[in-house]
Parts: sequence; C-alpha cells; structure tokens
Amino acid sequence: MRYLPHTNEDVSAMLKVVGVESLDGLFSTVPEDCLKREPLNLPGPLTEWELNLHMASLGATMATMPEYKCFVGAGSYEHFIPSSVLSLLGRSEFVTAYTPYQPEISQGTLQGIFEYQTLVCHLLGMEVANASLYDGASALAEALLMAIRITKKTKVAISALIHPHYREVVRTYLRPTGYEVVELPYSKNGKTDLSVLDGMTELAAIAVQSPNFFGCIEDLGPVHERALETGAMFITSFTEAIAYGLLKNPGSCGADIVCGEGQSLGLPQSFGGPSLGVFATQMKYVRRMPGRLVGKTVDKTGKRGFVLTLATREQHIRREKATSNICTNQGLCALGAAMYMASLGKNGIRELARLNYDKAEFLKGRLRKAGLEIRFGSPTFNEFVVKFPDSFEPTYNRLLKERIVAGLPLAPYYPELIDHYLMCVTETKTKEDIDSLVRGIQS
Repeated sequence: MRYLPHTNEDVSAMLKVVGVESLDGLFSTVPEDCLKREPLNLPGPLTEWELNLHMASLGATMATMPEYKCFVGAGSYEHFIPSSVLSLLGRSEFVTAYTPYQPEISQGTLQGIFEYQTLVCHLLGMEVANASLYDGASALAEALLMAIRITKKTKVAISALIHPHYREVVRTYLRPTGYEVVELPYSKNGKTDLSVLDGMTELAAIAVQSPNFFGCIEDLGPVHERALETGAMFITSFTEAIAYGLLKNPGSCGADIVCGEGQSLGLPQSFGGPSLGVFATQMKYVRRMPGRLVGKTVDKTGKRGFVLTLATREQHIRREKATSNICTNQGLCALGAAMYMASLGKNGIRELARLNYDKAEFLKGRLRKAGLEIRFGSPTFNEFVVKFPDSFEPTYNRLLKERIVAGLPLAPYYPELIDHYLMCVTETKTKEDIDSLVRGIQS
C-alpha cells in the first residue's frame, strides 16, 4: 500500500486553500443518510508488515489467485520494502533522471550517489565505494580485472561456492584475455577448501563468497592470510547484503575488494532485474577502481557541493587509461538502496538480519525433526542445503501445484548433489508458511 506523507499541518494548510475548516467539510454535499457516523471497526495498530499480511489475508477470501510461497533465494531475495522507499523512489525527478553528463549541474543526483557510497562503506567496512555497477556478477568480474591490473599477475583463484552465474560471467570476461581462472573446491563442511592453494604462485586474487551459495558463512580470516602468503588480493563477494547487519563485515577481515549484489537493499525481485552491483575497496586502490566516484567539496563561498571526482571509463579519459568499459551506473537502483539503508538504519538492519537468521534456523530445526538431513553443519545465514529422499521429486512437483516452491534443486549446478535442495527463508515468511511447507513435505 502507498505511504501517506501528509502531516496534520499539511492537511490543515490544504483545507485552508480550498476554503473548508475540516475534512468533514469536504463531504458536505454527500446526503446525511449516506454518511457513516460511527467509527470503523478496524484492528489495533499494526506494523507495516503486519498490515500488508492482514490485507493479503482479506484478499485471500476473495476470488483471486493466491501467490506462491517461494522458499528460494540463491542470489535473489524476497524482502519487505518500506512504502516510504517506494513512494520516494517513484518521484519523477528520480525516475526520469539519467547519468549526468554535466554532473555538477545535477547536485541532487550527485548527493544521492554520495549518500549511497557512504552507506555502502559503513555496511561493508571499506574506505571507498563507487557509484555502482550493473549487478553482482559484473562487479565480481570487474574486481578480478582490477586485481590483475594492480598485481600484474595473470591467474585468479575463485571459490566453487561463488554463485554459479557469477562464475560463468567471470569466465566470459576473462576467456578472451588469456588470464587463467582456478576454481577452489568445497569441503565437507560446506566452505571453501583452501588447501589447494598450497604451492600456488603468481596469483592476482583469491575470491570467495560469504555467505556462500550454500548459505554457509565462510571464515574470511584464513582467506586473508592465504592472500598475504601468496601476494594475492583478497576479494569477498556476496549475494545477500542484509547478512552484514549481523556478520562481521569483510573490511574488518582484511578484504581488499568487496563486491556483490545489492538487490536485497530495497529493490523488488522483478523477475530478475534490474539489480545493483555493489563495489567497494580501500582508498589506496581508488584510482584502479572501475566506474564512477562522487565526492563532496565546498565552492569558493564555502557552500557544500558534490562533484564527479573520478570517472575512469573510456568516454571520460583516453582508452588506454580506462579501467573498464562500464558505461553507466545503476543510478535509480543505487538511490533506492540508499533510501532503504537510511530508512532502516544500523539497528534496523541488524534486527532484520537477526530475524532472517532466526527464521531460517527455525525451518532448519523443523526439517531435522521431520527426519531430513541438513547437508552441511557450518553456520548459515538465510539459506541452507537439505538432502531429501530419492523420491522427493513427485512431492516437489505436488507442492508446486499447491503454490509452494520448496527450494532450488542443486543438481544442475553441482551434479554431485542429486536430491539436494537450497532452502531460503526471509522475514517475509510467517510461521504458518513454514508449517505449510513442512506439512507438505511430510504428507
């Protein structure tokens, strides 16, 4: 439902303009016998989430098609978005604005980008963030290319637990260049196996994802140590930015570059896009960073202003000096993410992350009681891998007909994980939703 921004003072001012003293005066032409004088029978105060659920339950009593209950994450996550964010983001001056080619004229756009950069740095524990890239996959590929430019080495090691689509984009980026991509396998605990790095030299970067594709939280400290030993840059990728409301941020674990998908930060899933590539690094690497960077300054009168400080793409500087061919930033998506982070605040993001963690653990416990195996014992966030019996496919298809999507089959991405499904729970799932899923699996 729409966010209503009008205060009592706003309403009084508008009534004065139209020449009536009260809201009742607006309806003076309505016949008396058509007016309802007694108060409406409404429930008590509700949170925005509770109100949306209440409205959905009322809608379910009508002849409408119920929506699916989807327990799939895998890089795209269903989160509640405050109505205030959607209302502000829908303003025409934001929706119609394009990347500024005379940037200093567009102070509002530049300030929005600057606020986004600042909030991203706080969330990830980094020193500088750019004005966003296309998506998490292209951000990872650009991070690896940046590491290659800095180290002058031609081999990168990436974890097999980075999102499969991200790894495919990395191969597409690097295949024509002749750079070598080494894939690190995963161990029995669902984390990256670093032992294969023993004796490996000439590495430009080591890249892992945390939480990884299985939902397991990687130990970033040992990865940092391995990167120092090999002289490689340490890159942390992510698909679920909300996790860093609860987890130790990558910057505090020694990451040189942090990149990933920002869809969780206030962007609807929208059948796969548009999304938001988040990219942050340390200040010493700022001139090697792709994309744009907005800075804050003052003019000659001391008035605050915002400027496009860095734009290292081919349209702005000589081709041989360009760090990438990224042609624009996802400006509206970045602005939405900034609005979302500012709306929740540090404490709100922490509480939301805890709620996501707790709900996923609740489902995990229910499935264990139902006799199912949770494949990996490592701590997880939001999602986890479940091993089902060989005969689960008919049950999965039956649940689909009941409009329940019981996870993502992993066999197409990891052939050795036949009958394994990636399950995800966010704050959008109620106890009743989880109970329905478990009952459907058991029946």
